[in-house]
Amino acid sequence: MKLHILGICGTFMGGIAALARELGHQVEGSDANVYPPMSTQLEALGITLDAGYAAEHLVPPPDQVIIGNALSRGNPAVEHVLDARLPYRSGPQWLGEHVLGDRQVLAVAGTHGKTTTTSLLAWLLEAQGCAPGFLIGGVPGNFERSARVGSGPFVIEADEYDTAFFDKRSKFVHYRPSIAILNNLEFDHADIFPDLAAIERQFHHLVRIVPGNGRLIVNAEDRNLARVLAMDCWTPVDSFGIDAGDWRAHLLKADGSVFRVSHRGTPVGEARWSLVGRHNVMNALAALAAVHAAGGSAAEALAALDGFASVKRRLERLDAGPDSGITVYDDFAHHPTAIATTLEGLRARVGDARILAAVEPRSNSMRLGVHADELAPSLRDADRIVFLQRPELPWDAQRVIAALDGRGQAAASVDALLDALAAMAQPGDHVVFMSNGGFEGAPRRFAAQLRG
Repeated sequence: MKLHILGICGTFMGGIAALARELGHQVEGSDANVYPPMSTQLEALGITLDAGYAAEHLVPPPDQVIIGNALSRGNPAVEHVLDARLPYRSGPQWLGEHVLGDRQVLAVAGTHGKTTTTSLLAWLLEAQGCAPGFLIGGVPGNFERSARVGSGPFVIEADEYDTAFFDKRSKFVHYRPSIAILNNLEFDHADIFPDLAAIERQFHHLVRIVPGNGRLIVNAEDRNLARVLAMDCWTPVDSFGIDAGDWRAHLLKADGSVFRVSHRGTPVGEARWSLVGRHNVMNALAALAAVHAAGGSAAEALAALDGFASVKRRLERLDAGPDSGITVYDDFAHHPTAIATTLEGLRARVGDARILAAVEPRSNSMRLGVHADELAPSLRDADRIVFLQRPELPWDAQRVIAALDGRGQAAASVDALLDALAAMAQPGDHVVFMSNGGFEGAPRRFAAQLRG
């Protein structure tokens, strides 16, 4: 079958393309921006890419068009699909129909930690010889690509964002998981959800479709998830947490790099790994509980944590050269909670060393200013902050700067931000770039400047 994927260079749709190609389909696609690394990965798989959404890219017509959720009515390619009555599907629907089928599906949902936990769960199953399939919304460190069909259980990052312009349900309702992780729940995606209650309803839609002989793995410390389960639940629940839950961790090092795990009071073992932060310990507990629910060995999974290579852009350390004495990180921060937990983990690791944070408000919710009042408190563990305030930002970032008690300053461009960081950074500092967008290559530009 010949498939054309609209929005093919996004992490999810690029994964769909890789899976379709592995299944033997002829795959082509188009995107507004065709750029590495996704374009390079797809071209290496023999997938033809077109830049832009011109109608002629769909001539001659493919057997089916898969439409990403970034496209809407008015898009030339979408209008051509509808006018020409071409068969079309959303990415999640196609995945549910052609890949997941009767597979055992393990879905990872939550406002934070989905990509890390999905990568971690896939790795722990791989380490136990399960040969899992997976679709990860990032670049995993333990695998050569972000998606593969596999022969065992299928692990998928289960996003609550809407499915397509013609299907406004959350993506995860298409996956029909037998095991679902509910990692956490906060208000986000302000461009499509009016309030927290609307997101809670979507999460309950997921709860409704997990079978009675399946399992829900739920954060015991999250009050919002407790409200979701209170709407009704038909599936056994395993809870996890550091201060509560069936699966618990006792931190042996404050940065979370060493911890002990127990299951309902029975010791499982001790973990040592390269990740830091309480939030990552919670991600690990969720993955361990899911492995156990899938019939695997939690003790063996715990031992495999040491071999886990984190996802790209999750406090990813960049090469700043041997002589600068400055450590540079690239972090995919999309929400104040993600910023706070990342900096808290880094602070626990580096002690009194200075932390400099460069922040780009890039997600839809951040750009709309929904989280503006939470930004300054989320940066409490940073000693200095440079905030990118582009001229087109629709809200005044000066109120965030004012709330930083003299630790913050704004920059109107990435070049100005890099100049400000260069002026203040000194040997021994840890510089963290925080954005869920490209940041105009700022992290790697800064690291290259230090190497030079």
